[in-house]
Amino acid sequence: MIYSKARQFIMRNARPLDLARWHYHFENGSREVVLHALSSYQNEDGGFGNGLEPDYWNPNSTPIQTWAATEILYELAINDRQHPIIEKVLAYLASEEDFNGKYWKNTVNSNNDYPHAPWWHDTASNTLSYNPTACLAGFIIRYAQKNSNQYQHGCKLAGEALTYLCENSPLNDMHLLSCYIRLVEYIEGANATHLFNLTEAKQQLLLGLKATLTQNHAEWADTYACRPSQFLNSRDSTFYEANKALVEYECDFILKTQLPDGSWKIPWSWADYPQEWAISQNWWKAHAIIENLVFLRNFEHL
Repeated sequence: MIYSKARQFIMRNARPLDLARWHYHFENGSREVVLHALSSYQNEDGGFGNGLEPDYWNPNSTPIQTWAATEILYELAINDRQHPIIEKVLAYLASEEDFNGKYWKNTVNSNNDYPHAPWWHDTASNTLSYNPTACLAGFIIRYAQKNSNQYQHGCKLAGEALTYLCENSPLNDMHLLSCYIRLVEYIEGANATHLFNLTEAKQQLLLGLKATLTQNHAEWADTYACRPSQFLNSRDSTFYEANKALVEYECDFILKTQLPDGSWKIPWSWADYPQEWAISQNWWKAHAIIENLVFLRNFEHL
């Protein structure tokens, strides 16, 4: 019943990208169909925009929407460094658009011209962080040619990010932690572990997860709680053993909280742009359905 209700919602409401992701994960769909759908959000400069991240509809390329694309590429386990989408992303990152020499910007001014959630509104007081820079540096390490200046630049940024992690532990920002975990996974996937002290980094990330995961289960139903699925979705994860009890609880929580329409509650909303939010909410629901069912499947609860 969980699966059939979820599938019905996807078929009725998902945008083509998430429909392709559903087929890929659960119905023997093609990876290439997902990539084709993803490419429709990519701009000429190689970056991504056009509402790929459903909480803001900026058509221009931005670091966050490009990060969102890299997450889908990671989900698909794309290994081809010469795939056109990857080459274009690397070109966008090499252009250093919205990059200040240390960080890619989390928000950009053109966000303000289009419907968006308040947290994506750009102001002069917005602070920069390693979200999404840590993740984008990892993407460069994973896919840039190892003898290139861009690869060396990615390694430099990653080294600075890891130094920050170890000097400011424990981090208690779920999104920042997620970027760091992906950085570690990219480094491992690129066979570049000899370049970094990942043992210490993983220890600091475990401390960060302990400080950040929402242990009070009562908060999960109605708040933007920090759950294990934001950081791991298999028993192979370095961070599974320390959090396996909470993983089991999350599996039960997902099974018990599916809505009658087959989706799950999205625990945030926009104060402005109510018409656009109604559309984005459905996009998020389709995304959450896929994330939840992959999580259940990978931990043998589907």
